[in-house]
Amino acid sequence: MKFVDEVSIKVEAGDGGHGCVSFRREKFIPEGGPNGGDGGHGGSVYVVGDSGLNTLIDFRHQRLHRAEPGQAGMGRDRTGRCGVDLHIPVPVGTRVFDQGSEELIGEVLQPDQPLLIAAGGYRGLGNTRFKSSVNRTPRQSTQGTPGEQRQIRLELILLADVGLLGLPNAGKSSLVRAISSARPRVADYPFTTLYPSLGVVGTGSDASFVVADIPGIIQGAAQGAGLGLQFLKHCARTRLLLHLVDIGSAAEQSPTQQVQAITAELANHPAKLAERPRWLVLTKTDLLQPDEVASIQRTLQHDLAWDGPLFAISTVRSAGLSALVHAIRDYLQTTQPNQTTAEPAPYHPLTA
Repeated sequence: MKFVDEVSIKVEAGDGGHGCVSFRREKFIPEGGPNGGDGGHGGSVYVVGDSGLNTLIDFRHQRLHRAEPGQAGMGRDRTGRCGVDLHIPVPVGTRVFDQGSEELIGEVLQPDQPLLIAAGGYRGLGNTRFKSSVNRTPRQSTQGTPGEQRQIRLELILLADVGLLGLPNAGKSSLVRAISSARPRVADYPFTTLYPSLGVVGTGSDASFVVADIPGIIQGAAQGAGLGLQFLKHCARTRLLLHLVDIGSAAEQSPTQQVQAITAELANHPAKLAERPRWLVLTKTDLLQPDEVASIQRTLQHDLAWDGPLFAISTVRSAGLSALVHAIRDYLQTTQPNQTTAEPAPYHPLTA
């Protein structure tokens, strides 16, 4: 299935039903009176989190979503039926923006969580509502109000505990395959990963965490080069970033230069990813001798003034993977999840 993480759609809430002007006229009943009923409220439009979805591709085929309008009022004091609300399933992690103002309407961060994005119109009042001691035969009613119409933008940001960063072919997909049941594509050419993927890593005792693998970042990603700018946003909700550095291949850049290039792109990203907790993970250590790996570690710590966690792994030999996974588990258990829920735009529920 093609991965789509951003799409624009139009939503239209239902109009409120008009009030009715009617009078009671029955045989052998000399005194009638107004009996026009109220209209029904228009249906509203909601987006609802669906844990079974992981892409917005369905919205590429249906761009207009319309809720049911309210029914008009009728004689004999009969109230029109309210329009049925429209519930649109979206993946968990979807953000909703107003296309015109770029206002953040809200975020869907839990399964079955509803988010109101277009309120239905209010019902009109029938002439029975206007009856009084001085107005026995009112001939006025009110019209139902139109429902909201909006052009909105849906943006999916994957929900993961750990995000993987690195240059193309740094070994991110290989790490996800080695520590989880996910099977992202692995090959010996750059940009094998074309869209983000998630892997669930089990750590025993019913504990687990989710890892997000995004396409490799190249220099200039923050300005739109490569795929980095498009998918770096999927690291915005992660609690920890793993920065993978290829030390085994004959790369054009030294390990220090690789780290500096990615760090510069993180600093230029609007999500302030450079401020997120980040660990260095040296990959493909099976291609070097142990003393060479130790020398590279010391060089990185000296050149970058790095005093944070630093791991050396090999997915081919499964070396260092257990220590890395358990260190991540311990870190996540001692830190609180990010509070990323945005305040929704103010909406007023329908009242009688």
